[in-house]
Amino acid sequence: MLLKTDNTTRSDPDAIEGLEKKRGRIRSRQGGWIPGKGVYNHGFSMLEDLVGKKTFMQIVVLNATGKLVSKPLADWIEAIYGCLSWPDPRIWCNHIGALAGEAQTSVTAATVAGTLAADSRAYGQKTLVAGLTFIQTARALQRSGDSARDIIDREVKANRGKVDIVGFARPLAKGDERLTTMESVTQELGFDKGEHLCLAYEIEQVLVHDYGESMNINGYMSAFLSDQGFTPEEVYRIYSVMVFSGVTACYVEYADRPAHDFLPLRCDDISYIGPSVRTLI
Repeated sequence: MLLKTDNTTRSDPDAIEGLEKKRGRIRSRQGGWIPGKGVYNHGFSMLEDLVGKKTFMQIVVLNATGKLVSKPLADWIEAIYGCLSWPDPRIWCNHIGALAGEAQTSVTAATVAGTLAADSRAYGQKTLVAGLTFIQTARALQRSGDSARDIIDREVKANRGKVDIVGFARPLAKGDERLTTMESVTQELGFDKGEHLCLAYEIEQVLVHDYGESMNINGYMSAFLSDQGFTPEEVYRIYSVMVFSGVTACYVEYADRPAHDFLPLRCDDISYIGPSVRTLI
């Protein structure tokens, strides 16, 4: 390996030696398949310890984080998937699924394209990173003596007077109808309110009183999963395909319809503001 220092280039013997040791070999901490013997995953035998004994979502979380979580926690993680992927073609990523269905692509191509479109800081999977980062930072500030109002004031000031806190506002509606459902799920599965979730409710109380804003599903799940010991990156990995089911649903609906059935337009639906008609010589 060549390392550049100032205007000279030199070889790093240690780096080269490290690469030589890995040359021609794939090393994995995750696990692997030993033909004729079994498949192993983080020290567990997939066929003897996991398949049929642990739920699919427990295996998903294990693959994403290396943690074999309890069944109640895996059930909670699965339940909220149903809050994050709706069969509505008006939604950004589902739009792609519907268009792909109309174009008669494969369901796999449609679902992957729609899922990738949701990998955004404004909407979808990456907003969870921001949500967990905020509530975990806020909890650290609270431990240092800040109140919920102090935390909000700091955020509002940083955003030039705007309440732009991921997890505590909603662009198209006030409130979030999904919270009541997930609060019931949380209670039914036997989970108590942890320190991050308690803080999230305190923040919501101040926001409702001062700004008319409230917690949304991102804020709720970010606080709950922080209380379960997950990092922002781990949650991002667990929910990397969180919108896929809604995308698939919209693909199926329009794949089974006649061509050009999704949002057809007439020429006069388009307001053209470009150059006027010209004669080509």
